[in-house]
Amino acid sequence: MSDADSPRDTPEFRPRKEMPMGTIIGLVLVVLVAAYFGWRWYQQQQLAPLPNAPVAAVAPNDAPPEPPKAAEPIGPQNPVEALAPPDAALPALASSDARVMKALTELLGGKAVAAYLQSDGVARRFVATVDNLSREQAPASKWPVQPAPQRFITEGPQQGGVQTIAANNAARYNGIVMLAGSVDPAKAAAVYARLYPLFQQAYEELGYPGRYFNDRFIAVIDHLLQAPEPTGPVQVKLVEVKGDIPSQRPWVRYEYADPKLESLSAGQKILVRMGPENERKMKASLRGFRERIATGDVAKKKQP
Repeated sequence: MSDADSPRDTPEFRPRKEMPMGTIIGLVLVVLVAAYFGWRWYQQQQLAPLPNAPVAAVAPNDAPPEPPKAAEPIGPQNPVEALAPPDAALPALASSDARVMKALTELLGGKAVAAYLQSDGVARRFVATVDNLSREQAPASKWPVQPAPQRFITEGPQQGGVQTIAANNAARYNGIVMLAGSVDPAKAAAVYARLYPLFQQAYEELGYPGRYFNDRFIAVIDHLLQAPEPTGPVQVKLVEVKGDIPSQRPWVRYEYADPKLESLSAGQKILVRMGPENERKMKASLRGFRERIATGDVAKKKQP
């Protein structure tokens, strides 16, 4: 073996130089940084939606999306100004009783007003009662009219606490029904329109700012016209109230024995209690008045 072929002179057997520690640390940092950004890129690729991905089909039993809600109507649907302009210089609501009673006396007559109407807080009573008639309770303390005279009359033996409304109980309501039927709907609507700002203010005071009493009035009339008209005797039962002091007016605690009748609104219950003949007459009066104040319906009919 010659000196040229000596293992010591072969390049692969020459001793390697030591790499400085700073270079090693730099390489390690480069590798770590590259690995970190590579991993972040991989995650973003997994979360990103695939291009041209098909839209998932909706299963047949999935609920369809709700349609957008219709916007609340702006302004009154039945403007009262179409009936008659309001009276100029109406008094404030709190001091309007004399003005309202004067208009009602001219419309109904002094005797009828004295016999049937309350004279204090008339506008507020009227508005509150109209609003309550389609609800569960319409307190008599808020009524603009006097309660029916005499007591509620029942007949027949009590069987399980159940009786029927007496046929002559309807006579208690004859006066107010006849009065309502005698009023000219056109004249009544004109008086209502002249006093309407008072009713509107009272309605807003009840907690309905931006709402319109005439629209509410028409809705309540429509509700009352849906009251059932029983053809046979109507059964009632007296609700027992236990206590040490006996009730002085137990007849005000009667309820309808039929759950369907008992579930009616306060206004519909009153109509049924009047008896079938009076109920039909009162509904006819309500229809006549509604035709006058539903100015929105009149406007629609005039459209070509």
